[in-house]
Amino acid sequence: MAKAEAGRFTAAYSGSLVVFIIGMSVNRWWAVHRWLPVFRAMGPMIAELYKNKELGFLDMQFALSPKGPILIQYWRSYDQLEHYARHGAKHLKAWRDFNTKAAKSHAVGVFHETYIVDEGKYESVYVNMPKFGLGRVAGLAPATGPRETARRRLGGQNEPAVAE
Repeated sequence: MAKAEAGRFTAAYSGSLVVFIIGMSVNRWWAVHRWLPVFRAMGPMIAELYKNKELGFLDMQFALSPKGPILIQYWRSYDQLEHYARHGAKHLKAWRDFNTKAAKSHAVGVFHETYIVDEGKYESVYVNMPKFGLGRVAGLAPATGPRETARRRLGGQNEPAVAE
């Protein structure tokens, strides 16, 4: 555990910054075979990010809520975050596994919220989640059409292709 810094401070960061909050909600604790693989997928993704700093990942903090883990990540840019989401080997496998094996059961939910700090933009998505975070504050709307993808929710139209 890091040593506490005595005194009052502020972050000395300058430049583009994206705060990405991602987590999961265990909706049926007894369905361990559904939520445990989702939980276990997080470690390899974080290890991949720490090993490859050129991807734009800066650091992260881990928190545990009564429903499951929450990771607060810091990125250099949204484009780098999106590139990892669409092309990162560990993330693509975890994303596909969740969508094919866990999402339909509703035993586990996942969410993320993205804040582009220097542009004042944000987006979020919640899958099989109780009302949480910004969705709890602002209410929920279906993630379809112009709200289907993170880039669209941020106001963009042109989306890069997903690697197969």
